[in-house]
Amino acid sequence: MNIHEYQAKALLRSYGIPVSDGRVVLKAEEAKTAAGELDGPLWVVKAQIHAGGRGKGHFKEPEAGEKGGVRLARSVGEAAEFARQMLGRTLVTIQTGEAGKQVNRIYIEDGS
Repeated sequence: MNIHEYQAKALLRSYGIPVSDGRVVLKAEEAKTAAGELDGPLWVVKAQIHAGGRGKGHFKEPEAGEKGGVRLARSVGEAAEFARQMLGRTLVTIQTGEAGKQVNRIYIEDGS
């Protein structure tokens, strides 16, 4: 069974296991609101694909920036910008091979 990180955390939370608070984003326009609902002052913006190594991965498209699929934002605006850069782009990790996987979901998590 393959589930995303945000789905696994929701399952853990339903059993009373403490996990960091976070929000799922499907569209870049939702990211600022989602990050604003979390305490901050740091937010972890995570590409959701079925593969490990997201933080060490890279995107095929230059518009996604030079960072991997897990980024630390220091403001709500920066969290939204990271989400905009990653959504719809192809993340390549050691587990995906060079084909990579398209990022259709972002998980923004309270990083404080």
